[in-house]
Order: sequence, then structure tokens, then C-alpha cells
Amino acid sequence: MERVVLLDEAGNDVGVADKAGVHHADTPLHLAFSSYVFDRDGRFLLTRRATHKKTWPGVWTNSCCGHPAPGEAIADGVSRRLADELGLPGPHKVELVLPRFRYRAEMGNGVVENEMCPVYRVVVDSGAEPAPNPDEVDSAVWVPWGEFAESVLSGTREVSPWCVLQVRELSALGDDPVSWPLGDPADLPAAVVG
Repeated sequence: MERVVLLDEAGNDVGVADKAGVHHADTPLHLAFSSYVFDRDGRFLLTRRATHKKTWPGVWTNSCCGHPAPGEAIADGVSRRLADELGLPGPHKVELVLPRFRYRAEMGNGVVENEMCPVYRVVVDSGAEPAPNPDEVDSAVWVPWGEFAESVLSGTREVSPWCVLQVRELSALGDDPVSWPLGDPADLPAAVVG
């Protein structure tokens, strides 16, 4: 059973809950992460969530999302999910870019996401091809970052609500994702391990 770390408003660990039961109309604040995978040519790995997922099924989004297990270093959680969801085995160089990202979003059916969700960049060798796990990812495509970001910011490309917010913040870091400045780990939620 996958478990998530519950948080208070200051980002402190206040317990754990089973992931299967945490997402509903009154989802408690919990710890998550988002990752954006790029190749050395600056292409971004865009993914479409599996159509049977409880939250935002079939929606295009960032490369990979997940929850660190209780006691797991968050960078290890990112690498674990990249291997599990996308068949991209490590080791990965997982780099923090948005340590303070937080969002709350509600689906049309009332299910809520409520996360402190630091954002990470991972750069893989050009030519790396994902092998998506169909339980998690419907499809994955490499796209030029600039075109993707512009289409999200202009509203011409539909993506998950957290991805829209993240792309706004990431775009402010510069046009070249491989050279974005790193975030300060001191700005991570207190519950983050490692």
C-alpha cells in the first residue's frame, strides 16, 4: 500500500495516510513532487495520464508526478517514479528548481488535489526513449520546450491545472530549461527528507 506524508500549513510532517484513500472532496494537505524531464537538446517529455487514474484521468501534464514515501529522500522518490512510470532507469541527476510550489485544484466531480509539491528538473541523454507503464501513463512524447511553454501560457494547449501553474513559474526562470537556476533546498517544506 502506497502511503503519503500529511502536512500542516507550515509544511511539517503530521502523519501518514494511504494514498488510495487520500484524494476526495476534502483532501488533506500532503507532500508530493513534480518532475520535468528534458534531453540535452532541450526537448521536454510531455505525458498523458492514464485514463483510469482517479485524479485528472487522460490529461496531458508534466513528465512525472508522485509522492515521496515516508522517510524517503524526495530525489529518490523522483527517480523511483521515473523508473516505475516511464521506464527511465537511473541514476538520475534530480535538480530542484521550484522548492516552494504549492497548489490546490478541484476536478469537476469534486475530487481535490491539495499538495506542497516541489518541482524538479531531470536531464537525460538525447535519444533516451521512455517505456510508459500503462497503469500510470497513457502516452509520452518529446516536444520542444519553447513551443510547449508558449502554448500552455497562451491557453491553446490543455494540460493539468498544476502544470499550468508550474509552467508560469518555470518560464520566469529563462528560455533554456537546461540552464535554469537551482532552487534553494532551505525553501523546501520542513517534512522533506534528504
